[in-house]
Amino acid sequence: MNWDDLRIIAAVRDEGTYAGASARLRIDETTVGRRLARIQRSLGVPLFEAVDGLRRPTRHCEAVLEHVKAMAAHVAAIDRIGESEPGAVGRLRIASTNTVAEELLAPRAEGFLRDNPGLTLQFLTSSENVKFSRWQADLAIRLRKPDKGDFTISRLADVRLYFFEPADRSEVDPIVCAYPDELDTIPEAQFLRAKRLKNARCVTDNVRVIRTLIQSHQAIGVLPEYGCEALLADRSLRATLLARRRDVWLLVQNHLKRDPATRLTIEWVRRCFKDVARE
Repeated sequence: MNWDDLRIIAAVRDEGTYAGASARLRIDETTVGRRLARIQRSLGVPLFEAVDGLRRPTRHCEAVLEHVKAMAAHVAAIDRIGESEPGAVGRLRIASTNTVAEELLAPRAEGFLRDNPGLTLQFLTSSENVKFSRWQADLAIRLRKPDKGDFTISRLADVRLYFFEPADRSEVDPIVCAYPDELDTIPEAQFLRAKRLKNARCVTDNVRVIRTLIQSHQAIGVLPEYGCEALLADRSLRATLLARRRDVWLLVQNHLKRDPATRLTIEWVRRCFKDVARE
């Protein structure tokens, strides 16, 4: 049983003769008769009976044709998928840190993908920068401005930063969460260095690690505003807003600047950061 055989049943019913079905389907009349006979043997029931020189469908045939009708509708719907796809179509690779992907992009991705069924997003998360010269990503979100490169760069946002410390520091000195030496130019590291804090025994660029230690009320550190809601609401912690903010940069492959899917995705990424600023 296959779709072509089922189409023969519908054609014979509509035309009333093998000759009519043959002309409609553009196949030989003997082929129509042979394949119809094979279907009836397979089903074990007659599908047509001869009445006044025409082929009239039996009740078994009508039952089969109900399924054929539904299948034909599904086939037609499949054919229209490309035409009915709204909006832009494409697959975009977005490189960012784990924290940006998890805290900013992922919570807002469901709505964006639902509204744009033709788009697919691939998230590439790492603390290492992707090599745009090798086309490892289409878009990249970086927390430091690249010196140069064959791509389009624009400032995406400036993120507020908070210094967190235990509200009660009367007992023991808390553990200082510091950033690696290669990040000594970022505002977070410069703030901590200016305070001349000692006991820097946790060194990491992983925001989640710093946040977890701060939540223990035994550590201090500087974090970006996204993902800090729980810390800001914790009365056992003291939060100080830094005067400086962290600039965030968006990199785009030059050949994609005018691509509709890319432009749509860029606007979405910008909205993700604006939502945080409003919160």
